[in-house]
Amino acid sequence: MTIPKPNLLLCFDAFGTLFKPKQTVALQYAEVARQCGLTGFTDSELQSTLKAAIRGESKQNPNYGKATGLGATKWWTNVIHNTFTPLSKDGQALPTDLAPKLLHRFASKEGYDVEPGLVSTLRALKQQQDSPEKRFDKIVIGVVTNSDDRVPSILSSFGLNVSPMRYGTQIDDIATTSRLDYDVDFHCMSYDVGVEKPDKRIFESAEHMLAQVVAARNGKSLAETEADIKTWEKVYVGDEHGKDVVGATNAGWDPVLLDANEASEDVPRLADPHSHTMAGSFVGHSVVKVVSIRELVMWLTGRV
Repeated sequence: MTIPKPNLLLCFDAFGTLFKPKQTVALQYAEVARQCGLTGFTDSELQSTLKAAIRGESKQNPNYGKATGLGATKWWTNVIHNTFTPLSKDGQALPTDLAPKLLHRFASKEGYDVEPGLVSTLRALKQQQDSPEKRFDKIVIGVVTNSDDRVPSILSSFGLNVSPMRYGTQIDDIATTSRLDYDVDFHCMSYDVGVEKPDKRIFESAEHMLAQVVAARNGKSLAETEADIKTWEKVYVGDEHGKDVVGATNAGWDPVLLDANEASEDVPRLADPHSHTMAGSFVGHSVVKVVSIRELVMWLTGRV
């Protein structure tokens, strides 16, 4: 008798996990401003005005402007204007190209470094579904993150094939969600959901996204699929204990801490035989750590 393979939902945090700023945001703001001809300020002055601008805009227009209908692009434009206006000398107008350049930088790979080998690593995991020695029958990969709506464009700029599927977004052609060649099958961002990790509702929203993907692929209704996805193994990878590990655990998912520097000495590493019991299965939602996403995927595909 053939024992059925489990199905896997593997979701990632974005900032700090899949990619991180090349330099601090403040230093990159300063660099671009000087390139645009705005000078006469120090990095520490900019750091102070940037923090104040973000704090003020968050209070006036919560959730990157989504709560008031402003939208993330205008929200960040306001932040840029309110960051640099106090630094402008003698009422000098801000360079017209300053905001567009900063908006582009932080919506693309220009402002970030990606996790090493991310594209090939995620594709290797998806391709294991075609292997006779596969550990998982079906695999769906998602992003669950506290962020505005720039994440899909950032990941696409690194060469990932990203699905257009976002929480709350109506897709006219449901067939687009059923494709198997996406590297990332859906995005579940706090900007769209309205709550942030560690609130378990953002993870529940990701489970709803999973149901949509599976329903589209199998040609079934959401009602038929909801029961099926309860049997899926759900794993979440992030770099922050308070938001990622706690949030995933409270939602009934298995948390994996990305700890490149192995700073969390009390968290067992995934390669430790005591951190899991059987191939392809995590146990009891106890956190384990990995030093890279590649290490996790190698374990998931049976290469370690």
